This record gives sequence, structure tokens and C-alpha cells, in this order.
Amino acid sequence: MLWQCHRFSRRHRARRVMAAAEAEAQAHGWPMVIAVVGSGGHLVMLHALDQAQHASVTVAQAKAETAVNFRRPSKIFEDAVASGSLGLRLLGMHNLLPLDGGLPLIVDGEVIGAIGVSGMQSTQDAQVAAAGVAALANNRA
Repeated sequence: MLWQCHRFSRRHRARRVMAAAEAEAQAHGWPMVIAVVGSGGHLVMLHALDQAQHASVTVAQAKAETAVNFRRPSKIFEDAVASGSLGLRLLGMHNLLPLDGGLPLIVDGEVIGAIGVSGMQSTQDAQVAAAGVAALANNRA
């Protein structure tokens, strides 16, 4: 019984995050793919908006996986690569995507999952992901 209650809560949170992110993308007319993963990095929900490019499906998932696996925004890795020097060694890693648009989902100080968005420029992807995170922060279940 406890497991079912926890599972409902997780689905409810994922839906709320997804709805807010979709609303942000649609408000701007951006064809995005939005992925939400759980704390283990496995896909919980994926929505591809109309006219989203097919390649964005795997990119959105990889951004979310990067954010949850490393417990930080994927932008940190994008900035490290952009700085050059030692940051370039990140390009040799196969378990992260150094592009903005992946954010961890945090409740009560714990990472419960992540959102990844792809389809536009990475700053726009990040804006849509941030709308999803804000929905979780503003109304916890």
C-alpha cells in the first residue's frame, strides 16, 4: 500500500512538471521534446510536441540522465567544455551530455529525478526545463 501511494505521488509530480514545461514551450511556439526521469535515471515520461525533431528524443533523455546522474544542471558541463583546457576531457565521457537543458528535480533536499528538454537553442531548452522545475517547487505533493 505504501508503495502505491509513493508511486502515485511520483506520477503526479512528473505530470505537473511536464505540464508546466509543455505550457512554456507552447507559449513560445517551440517544438520541443521533454523527458522526465526518476532518481535512477530511467524514463518516467516523454512528450514530443508537434513538429519536434526526432533527434531531440534521445537528446532530451540524455540531458535528463546527465542531470540526475551527476545531481546538477547539465549546463555546468556545457560551461566546462566551453572554457576549454581541462573541461575538454568531458567530451571523452560517454555518460553525460554537456548541453544546457537538463535540470535535477529536488524535493526536501533530495534529487527525485530530472527533466531534460531539447528542440531549440540550449538556452531556450533550459528555460522550458526551468518552468517544469518551478512547478514542482511551487506546489509540492
